[in-house]
Amino acid sequence: MDRRSVEDLAPPRPSRVDALLTRLGVVGVPARDAVLAAVVAVLTLVTLALTLDELAALEGIVVQHPSAVVALCTVQAAAIALRRTRPLLALGVVVALQVALVAAAPADFSVRGLAPLVVGYTLGTLMPVRRALAVTGAAAVLEAAAAVAVAPAGSPSLPQLALLGLATAAISYPGAALVGVWTATRRRYLDLVRLRAAEAVRAQHDAARAAVVAERGRMARELHDVAAHHLSGMVVQAAAVERLVDQDPDAARAGAAWIRSQGKETLDNLRQVVGLLREGDDGTAPVPGTADLDGLVTDARTLGDDVVLRRSGPAPQLGPLADAALYRVTQEALANARQHAPGAPVRVGLSTGGTDVVLEVVNDPSPAPPTDDGRNRTGAGLVGMRERATLVGGTLDAGPTPAGGWAVRLTVPQTRSTPPDAVDDEDEDEEGRQ
Repeated sequence: MDRRSVEDLAPPRPSRVDALLTRLGVVGVPARDAVLAAVVAVLTLVTLALTLDELAALEGIVVQHPSAVVALCTVQAAAIALRRTRPLLALGVVVALQVALVAAAPADFSVRGLAPLVVGYTLGTLMPVRRALAVTGAAAVLEAAAAVAVAPAGSPSLPQLALLGLATAAISYPGAALVGVWTATRRRYLDLVRLRAAEAVRAQHDAARAAVVAERGRMARELHDVAAHHLSGMVVQAAAVERLVDQDPDAARAGAAWIRSQGKETLDNLRQVVGLLREGDDGTAPVPGTADLDGLVTDARTLGDDVVLRRSGPAPQLGPLADAALYRVTQEALANARQHAPGAPVRVGLSTGGTDVVLEVVNDPSPAPPTDDGRNRTGAGLVGMRERATLVGGTLDAGPTPAGGWAVRLTVPQTRSTPPDAVDDEDEDEEGRQ
């Protein structure tokens, strides 16, 4: 389906006749039905004149009261002007005038214009199927019976006349009504198809907008994670440099150089996050995952954090999104521990067993006051971690420990089961300090 708007799909396209009438200034149901009545009257009278000439020339049949026949046909066609505003009245007028035409016509000649067909068709489009067939069927029977009653002398036998009149009336009224029913059904079907197409386009647009909102949220989480990890360390180091400027200039210069390098790394990471949203950009670095946790812990130790990383089990079998979620949750948890519990030991555990991968980041109570007084907290970090867990089908638990610290636990399902013989029970303990 093309990307046309809902407004372009919703309204049906007007027919060429409707467009022409609109350009001519003929608008509204009464005006257009009046035009149709005039057209039917002209066609009926032209056809009648040609037919009467042929009958007079070939069969020698002459209508005794041609002006009456012409008048009846004209008034019958004029009743079409009421076909949509007063359909039952239009039907009654057409049937009555058709009976009068039978009485005014020669015995061997039947006059029937287009008005019965038009009115029968209209009833089929306006009424339910059963009611339309009941009304037009009753009109056909009534017309046939009345035509037999007023038939002129010299007409065919009564059964033949009744059968012929009933067959002709059945074609003119119920037959035309069936065509109208089919047309109305098809029109409703096309309207339904058009409506569903419009709803599908609307749903596509809503999905696209939701995807944009989700992508913006993902970008905000990425920016928050990167900024919280690097900038919090830079703030801590800047405070240390400020204290060492007069006491130890060399150490202060080294700290300033580290801040500069961290600023460059932060800028590179921010560029990487923005690059993730660009399609076809093959120059961006890969998104970090659990394989990069060692570097993350090393960076935290460089900032002076007391961090231990412990892995257990085989390498996790994860998709890129789940792998990145584990890394980002670890990054956010370390940044929170540095900010709210400075100097507290932090233990990072990554265990793989069965069908899940479990990440635990636990910090002890802080021996020093937090670097943030709490006034600037927005809760975006914890909300972002929960959103990441939900996105990859995992669960996240975060809260205080009995000892007064804080624990974050993320459980993520693996993409495929780990073979039993691949399970390694030996723990790799990285407790060295840098």
